[in-house]
Amino acid sequence: MDVLRPPLIRIGGRVYRKNLIQEQAFPHEEEEDFCAGPGDCTDEPCDAFVVEETERGFQCRVEVPSPLYKYIIGKKGETKKRLETETRTSISIPKPGVEGEIVITGQHRSGVVSARTRIDVLLDSFRKKQPFTHFLSFALNQPAIQEKFLQFKEEVLEKCSKDHGVSSSLFQNPAKLHLTLGTLVLLNEQEIQKACDLLQRCKEDFVDQITGGQPLTVEVAGVEYMNDDPAMTDVLYAKVHMKDGSDRLQMVADQLVERFVASGLMLKEWDRVKLHATVMNTLFRKDPTEERNNTMTGKSSFKERESFNGQNILKLFENFYFGEVQLDSVRLSQRFSSDASGYYATSGQLCFS
Repeated sequence: MDVLRPPLIRIGGRVYRKNLIQEQAFPHEEEEDFCAGPGDCTDEPCDAFVVEETERGFQCRVEVPSPLYKYIIGKKGETKKRLETETRTSISIPKPGVEGEIVITGQHRSGVVSARTRIDVLLDSFRKKQPFTHFLSFALNQPAIQEKFLQFKEEVLEKCSKDHGVSSSLFQNPAKLHLTLGTLVLLNEQEIQKACDLLQRCKEDFVDQITGGQPLTVEVAGVEYMNDDPAMTDVLYAKVHMKDGSDRLQMVADQLVERFVASGLMLKEWDRVKLHATVMNTLFRKDPTEERNNTMTGKSSFKERESFNGQNILKLFENFYFGEVQLDSVRLSQRFSSDASGYYATSGQLCFS
């Protein structure tokens, strides 16, 4: 972690530094043995999942995406063996890469419940460490917005290129301009379908009522920075607001995120969605001697980020007008992908009209 640029938290319109607790890093985390202790499941209600009675005892089935199998198996199968021994159960796991159910069987119901609970603890722990695969977004890549964005880029480079760290590689791909509502970790087709189904339920439950079945007209104007020192900027974004002055866009965003958090598909990060469109980001910076491996793999390193001095950009382009746009859908966008238009590939969407 770069101590000069700690993570920031916005609370009540103010920005606070967050002091991180240093954790020990494991280079081969996916192979590490991890086992929840008996105390981790004592408060778990026995009816939290279905346990079936069979001729030989009891069994419980749990749907688990195949990328997470390895965390239940553990290094050399040690985690699975320990779970089976301590709970007196047998755990059947599909072959790697094959989607299916993990089946827990045992002679005693309490043992099956204990094994299932401990597996849930394992999965919850390691799922939180997965890089996000999808995100909910509003596309801002309409031709008129792209044109104004390219004008913004040209003028910034013309007037501020001598400022520390400013270069053409910092700018967003105009075809991928968007608002991010929240990120998701969806590890198989079933989880993607679950997210798509939830989007449609949100449309029926509250989105249609807020939008009136019509696109939302928003204006993209002005720029702001993410951190607390404009001389060491990592992310510069364009601000958005409803043209009619209402808070309907914010309402849609907040309620969508609230519903996805409640479903377990998204982790809660903020009390309110921060509506912004990234226009410059130091994670985009190209190293002339290396490929952008970190960006493509979804990994980033604070040590490799070089901030830029955004003071002049903020002063000169404080009120830059990017244009007006009709937002007519929320998309479930796939990270590190592109469709025919150059925007992120869409796994599903909620249309307003």
